[in-house]
Amino acid sequence: MENILYLAHTDSDGSLPRVALETLTAARDLAVALGAPLTLGLFGAEVQTAANTIASVGATRILAATSPEFAQSRYATDAAAVEALCRAAQPTIVLVPATSRLARALPGAAHRLNGSVDTHITAISAGDSVTVTRWFYRQRIEGTLTRTARPWFLLLDSGSRPAYQGETLTAKIEEVPVTLPPVRTTVTGTRAPQSGQQTIRPDSKLLFVAGAGWTKKQADGQTHPADAEQLILGFLANSKASLGGSKSLVEQSGENQATLRFMTHLNQVGQTGATPRHPKGLSTCCHGEEPHVVGWRFINERRAVNLDANCGWARGKADVVYVADAFEVMRKVNALLAEKNAAVATQ
Repeated sequence: MENILYLAHTDSDGSLPRVALETLTAARDLAVALGAPLTLGLFGAEVQTAANTIASVGATRILAATSPEFAQSRYATDAAAVEALCRAAQPTIVLVPATSRLARALPGAAHRLNGSVDTHITAISAGDSVTVTRWFYRQRIEGTLTRTARPWFLLLDSGSRPAYQGETLTAKIEEVPVTLPPVRTTVTGTRAPQSGQQTIRPDSKLLFVAGAGWTKKQADGQTHPADAEQLILGFLANSKASLGGSKSLVEQSGENQATLRFMTHLNQVGQTGATPRHPKGLSTCCHGEEPHVVGWRFINERRAVNLDANCGWARGKADVVYVADAFEVMRKVNALLAEKNAAVATQ
């Protein structure tokens, strides 16, 4: 019989990240399908608040590893916490959210437990055996696999399940002792981007992608990168959208061309960049070429703004294409959003 363990860490405020709540939905569904017991395992500086928010999921046990050392993302302490929780739960299948902390620490912990680990899981089904679905080659090839090796660790990608929502209860926690290794690293601060503004928002409802056309010569024969920055940042501030960039745009800084100073390789979307999951997407000054569109495969509703009516987005890759000047369109959109936000603020 399978024994399911859900494993997650808390954020600095004691809550669980959204991807962790999505993974909990998958863990609950798998436990119900298999008729298997579900154990929750949490670690962090403080876990009671997070445990209370998910206590109604119907787990048989809630294990916790708490220590001030778990407040910081560190391989040595995170791997030790994962190992201790797994030894206490004795699971056969472990479902884990694909956060940067756990993606880094889980393989080492799985090795210590003589287990197997698979990443980029997007779906799990239970029949004669447990089968998982994952993407390969920058999410261009989908494959299914199963394993007989146990324990089996599965890192679930965000956006593949609805986030768990349940009644908040007072959770009864079992503390698990963790033998911490010597700590040699400490987080001393955070270095922010030059603009000082967050541009990547995984939970945003809208992905706004800027292409290299923003930095090219406009109708007056001149480039206007300062205007482009103001319009894009204004839209992000008003809409709370997440910012993406085409490969050609993020690489311009090394080509002595006009650039958008807040755009980095972390914003890159496409075959060699990220493949985000947002309900809606708006592309501006992009041509919709295949490597770039690969990054849009999980965007549900696609719209694009481009002066070229024959650009790639118009060839069946976008639901709606606005043949217009992106500078003019975004000025109008920003004005409408600012007016709307001001009206909401006065209510």
